[in-house]
Amino acid sequence: MRPESGVLAALRECTHREKKLLVECGTLALTSIMKVADACKALDNVVFIDAPISGGPMGSAAGTLSFMVGTTPELFDTTKSNLLAHMGDWDKIFHCGDVGAGTAFKIINNYISLVSVLSVSEAYNIAQRLGLNIPVLTNLLNSGSAQCWVTSKNNPVPGIHPDAPASHDYQGGFRIELAEKVLALGGDLGASVGASTVLDKATLGVLHEFAEDPRYAGKDARVVYQYLVEKKWRDWQWTCMHQTNAIQS
Repeated sequence: MRPESGVLAALRECTHREKKLLVECGTLALTSIMKVADACKALDNVVFIDAPISGGPMGSAAGTLSFMVGTTPELFDTTKSNLLAHMGDWDKIFHCGDVGAGTAFKIINNYISLVSVLSVSEAYNIAQRLGLNIPVLTNLLNSGSAQCWVTSKNNPVPGIHPDAPASHDYQGGFRIELAEKVLALGGDLGASVGASTVLDKATLGVLHEFAEDPRYAGKDARVVYQYLVEKKWRDWQWTCMHQTNAIQS
């Protein structure tokens, strides 16, 4: 946040003193959101709220995005009716608390979602190697305790959900690089309040490993399933290469 440029700098120079509403819909560190909020408090013509989004490109196209809003109850009602309801699902627009609460909700949401991507992908990889019926398994999962957004709405297995990134070579979704960033925010948020996190570290390790592979880089994070499916072949190639080198030496 640079004081000499950007939205806040423009608002400082604005001669029209009526109140402006500044809405942050991205996923940022909570400390960054609070810095912006504090800077806005110093301006008498700005009201700031945080309203990060969940739902991805599929939710955007369908008009079913979720919003997690941090503001006063009064401003929430006005903003929901006049702005957010035109972009998302009315029943999925939540008042989370004061400014900053929306961002905290989103970071926690992403933490669960991205850890789920890895666990679901690992489970499907086991099923695939056992030769199980994947569509039947999916119906079972979505009828039981394992049901989640990843199994029921945005499955990592190609063909399960025709509109999901997995069915389009993992294009057009939540890129691996962004997944790394937002999951790291979850671990940082936990550390800031003394909460221990374990699963984020394993998931970040896997995300980082295949994000550096040009075959997967830039694709939707659910490409971790393809990475796991192909891992046995890669491990075999690696073993053969090193055995050959050992023989030659």
